[in-house]
Amino acid sequence: MPLRAANCSGFYGDRLSAPRELLEGGGIDVLTGDYLAELTMLLLWRARAADPASGYARTFLRQMQDVLGLALERGVKVVANAGGLNPAGLAAELRALADRLGLRARVAHVEGDDLLPRLAELQVPLPAGVAPVTANAYLGGWGIAEALAAGADVVVCGRVADASLVVGPAAWRFGWARDDWDRLAGAVVAGHVLECGTQATGGNYAFFHEIPDPAEPPGFPVAEVSSDGSAVITKHPGTGGLVSVGTVTAQLLYEIGAPAYANPDVVARFDTVRIEQAGPDRVRLSGVRGEPAPACAKVAVNWLGGFRNTMTLVLTGLDAHAKARFAEAALLARLGGRDRFQEVDVRVVGCARPDPRGQDEAVAELRVTVKDPDPAKVGRAFSNAVVELALSSYPGCYPTTPPSGETPYGVYWPVLVPAGAVEQVVVTPELERRVVAPSPVAPAGTAAPVVVEARGLPGPPGGPTRPLPLGAAFGARSGDKGGDACVGVWARSPEGYAWLARHLDADRFKALVPEAADLEVRRYELPNLLALNFVVAGLLGEGVSSSTRFDPQAKGLGEYLRAKIVDLPVALVGHRAERG
Repeated sequence: MPLRAANCSGFYGDRLSAPRELLEGGGIDVLTGDYLAELTMLLLWRARAADPASGYARTFLRQMQDVLGLALERGVKVVANAGGLNPAGLAAELRALADRLGLRARVAHVEGDDLLPRLAELQVPLPAGVAPVTANAYLGGWGIAEALAAGADVVVCGRVADASLVVGPAAWRFGWARDDWDRLAGAVVAGHVLECGTQATGGNYAFFHEIPDPAEPPGFPVAEVSSDGSAVITKHPGTGGLVSVGTVTAQLLYEIGAPAYANPDVVARFDTVRIEQAGPDRVRLSGVRGEPAPACAKVAVNWLGGFRNTMTLVLTGLDAHAKARFAEAALLARLGGRDRFQEVDVRVVGCARPDPRGQDEAVAELRVTVKDPDPAKVGRAFSNAVVELALSSYPGCYPTTPPSGETPYGVYWPVLVPAGAVEQVVVTPELERRVVAPSPVAPAGTAAPVVVEARGLPGPPGGPTRPLPLGAAFGARSGDKGGDACVGVWARSPEGYAWLARHLDADRFKALVPEAADLEVRRYELPNLLALNFVVAGLLGEGVSSSTRFDPQAKGLGEYLRAKIVDLPVALVGHRAERG
């Protein structure tokens, strides 16, 4: 029998009702929850600074108050990384909650990811003068497997890798060995599809017009993981959204970087995934190959970078850029010059339509962001100065918000440490501490690399072409990895992929996305998914909290690329997609 794992959370703030929806909507074996993004660790640090007993995702407690009894009644294990910076604290709160509810819940937690006290010992390379506030290694799934083997009903984790929430339960259920690389890799792929919740079931999907009923919230995803590591992605009957080759491909490409996708327990080769529609709202993933676990562990380090503030002025009608320059000169003179701040970012967002049909089509926005270590410089002194321009600047000048105060921002800095230096510890329901043995690592150069089978593909279609948006024939999904942006682009037919692979190289990508012209762009081919993946190094600066871009997490970058006009073969446009 397969392990049915259902993920109820793709981020801290996802739908509160999701755990109940999944528990009541159909049979599952494991309820997972992914609450931790790169930015979340910084937010949890701020919460813990205000309350040392905090540092975890409080909404998880609210959800468990609602469904813990139901999960225990149905024998469903709960595995979540909601512990954040304080998994022991959340585990204690869950035990107290179970006592108040009159429930007998066996709660375990996994720790060992917090390396902040050991940064000097580990000689972690950091810029001079910084003072990290969090440093968490990405742990694998074997601690989760150990906790479940110890009889836990609920396993609370801190910074485990997102896919580990599925890898751990699968390894426990099927008794996998530490070097079952292909099976582990298959679970990583399934976990990666589940980790962002409804992004696998039609959420944020490029071809959103295919979603049957946009008014109905998409159901959360379920992975039926088999003992060989293959999986079927589905959702509960009667829920909204769509599970198709297209929706699953989009999520497979999301923020993966290179096809050799390193997780703590295995390197999963995403260029070996076989994907096929297996029925309505059922997509089968199989054939995944795995390579030995990486010798280094990824550590996410955050520090307080300073303070920032943003104000926006509306530019209406003619001469928008001239008006922006006029306002910028006046504002900077009032503030004492650009050099008074660590960073000043001024940009015009949007474009007024010629001969606008209504005033809303006649506007653009001037966004001014300032950053500095001194909060006084970027607080009300800055925002008041912007508001004071209202009667003394360009015609039609007005701000979109009242004056605002400064907010702190963080810098995200990923580093690598030897995997053996990270000690994963399970605290069982009896509060016994057990050290988890690290995954075996093949010495450098000794592991036989996976050989990817060549895929026979037709040539690109001939015939006439038309200038059309790239998105008329291709889907895309984009996101962030620290300061890098990732954009996956997929075709809907083998002929489409042949055209895409030939025409969209790194240089053409830079031409279509001029913001990337001076940056390193890496292109990866995944012909098994009819897809290309691009990584734009440094586009997002120091990460989402620090970035001054209009789209600091690159969530819209893929749609921006799809809007670009290219000469597309007519044969690729308007026909029914072969692969969803």
